[in-house]
Amino acid sequence: MPLEPYAYALRIRLHDTDAAGVLFYGHLFRHAHDAYEAFMEHLGFPLKDLIGTGASALPLPITQAQARYERPLRLGDRVRVELRVAAVRRRSFALDYRFLDDRGHTCARARTVHCLVSQEDAGLPAELHQALIARVASAGPSP
Repeated sequence: MPLEPYAYALRIRLHDTDAAGVLFYGHLFRHAHDAYEAFMEHLGFPLKDLIGTGASALPLPITQAQARYERPLRLGDRVRVELRVAAVRRRSFALDYRFLDDRGHTCARARTVHCLVSQEDAGLPAELHQALIARVASAGPSP
C-alpha cells in the first residue's frame, strides 16, 4: 500500500506576492524548499546535521528545478504542499511537490533533483538511501 505524501502547510503572506497580490513565481521554490527541509527532518535527517560543516558534511545541492503553475495562489490563501519521493539513485534523488489550495485544487507542481557532488563519497549514506527508497512507493505522477 502506497504511503501518503508528506504534507506541509503554509499561508501566502504579503511578502510572497507580487503587485497583483498573487504568489510571485520564484517564491514557489522557497516554499518547496521549506517543505523539503521539514520532510528531511521528518525522515530523521535534519539538514542542519546532514549538510552542516566539517568532514561529515554531505553536499546535496539542487541540480535541477522545474515548476508548472495551474491556478493562482493569492494573499491569505492556506496551502497544503504534498511532497513525494519521485526517484532515488545512488548519488541523487528527485522530489515532487503539489501545491493545493484549501478547496483541494492543484495550484502548482514542482520537482527538485538533489545530487551528491562530493567525489570522495561512493553514494548517499545507506540509511538515507533506504529512507528515501521506502518513500518511492508514494510517488505520484511527474509534474
